[in-house]
Amino acid sequence: MNIPYRTRRKLNRIAIAASVVVLVGSVVWLCWVVWIQRYVVYTDDGATLNFDRSANDVVGEVAHPPVVDANVRIFFNEGADAINTSNDLTAISGYYISADMFQDQMDEVTLQVERLTAGTAVMIDMKGAKGNFYYDSTLSDAATSQNTDIAAVSALVERLKSKGFYTIARISAFRDYYFFIDPGTGASKHVSSGLYLLSKAGLWMDEGGSYWLDPTNATSTSWVSSVVLELRDMGFDEVLLMDFRFPSSDKYIFTGDKTAALQSAASTLQSACSADDFVLSFCVEDPTFPLPGERCRLYLESTDAGNLGALVAQVTVENPEVQLVFLADSGDTRYDDYSVLRTIGVASEVEARKGN
Repeated sequence: MNIPYRTRRKLNRIAIAASVVVLVGSVVWLCWVVWIQRYVVYTDDGATLNFDRSANDVVGEVAHPPVVDANVRIFFNEGADAINTSNDLTAISGYYISADMFQDQMDEVTLQVERLTAGTAVMIDMKGAKGNFYYDSTLSDAATSQNTDIAAVSALVERLKSKGFYTIARISAFRDYYFFIDPGTGASKHVSSGLYLLSKAGLWMDEGGSYWLDPTNATSTSWVSSVVLELRDMGFDEVLLMDFRFPSSDKYIFTGDKTAALQSAASTLQSACSADDFVLSFCVEDPTFPLPGERCRLYLESTDAGNLGALVAQVTVENPEVQLVFLADSGDTRYDDYSVLRTIGVASEVEARKGN
C-alpha cells in the first residue's frame, strides 16, 4: 500500500512529538521518584507517604568512630615466644572410675573421691563399648545409657572439676553398637562405616555383641572426633580412646595394612581435636605404636607388674616418663616409678602408703 508523501510527513511529525512527550515524561517521573523517596516510610504494614517529615530527618542510628582502648594488649609471635609452655605435659598418678563402679558403687566412689587431694589425676568412663553414653550428649547419634544415673554421673564430674583434679574421660573409639543400630527403632544406620563379614551378608559382630567401625572410613573418624570435641568442650583435660585397634578376628573384610590404618586414624583425630590445653591419648596393644603428636599419651593395660621395665624399653615415644601411662587394677608398688592410673578401689591403700 502506498502512503502519500504528505501523509508520511504528518506521521513522522506525530512520532517525533510522541517521542519527545515520552522522554520528558520519563525525566519528570524519575525526578519525582527521587524527590518523593525521602518521604516514604516503611513499616510492618507496608510503605506509606509522610510529607510532614523533614528531608533532614535522620533514620536509624548514627555511626560513630570506635573508641580507642588504651589497655589493648599486643602479643608478638616470635620464635620461642610463640610456643605455649604453660601447659607442658607432666607425669600423672591417680585413679580410674569404671562404669560398673558408678553404676553399682556410687556411694563408695564418692567417698574415695572426697579423700583425694587436689591435682590427682582421675579418669572416668563416659562412653562404653556398646556405644552407650554415660552423660547427656548433644550428638544426634548418641545413645544414653539406660542403666546409669546420668544426673549422678554429671554431679560426680562437676565435683572432680571443683576439687581441682586432672580429669580424663575414657571412651570406646572403634567398638560401638549403637552407632549402627538406632536404640529407639532398631533400624540400621551408617553400615558403610563398619567392618563387614567375609560373606558381605552384613556387619561383623564380636563376641560381646558389638559392631566395629572401620578406622579408614571418614565417617568413622568424624564420629570419634565429634565425641572427643564434645568432652573437651565440657572441660576434660584429656580424653583416652579405648578399643583403638582392629578386633582380633579373621572373619571380617579388611585387606589393607592395619598398623598404617591406625596410625593414619590417630593423626586424623589429633589434627581435628588438638589444643594447647588438651591431651588426646590412645590405649593400644602395641607398645611401639607411634604417637601422632607431642600432646598425646600412650596407655597400656593388662600389664605384668614384673615386666614393666621391658615394656618401657619397647616404647618409641619421645618422653616415656610423661607420655607412657599404665592402667593397673592393683596397688602394686612396682607401678609407683611410672605414670599410672589405678582402679579407685585401691585408693585407700595407695594413699595410706603415701602418708607413711
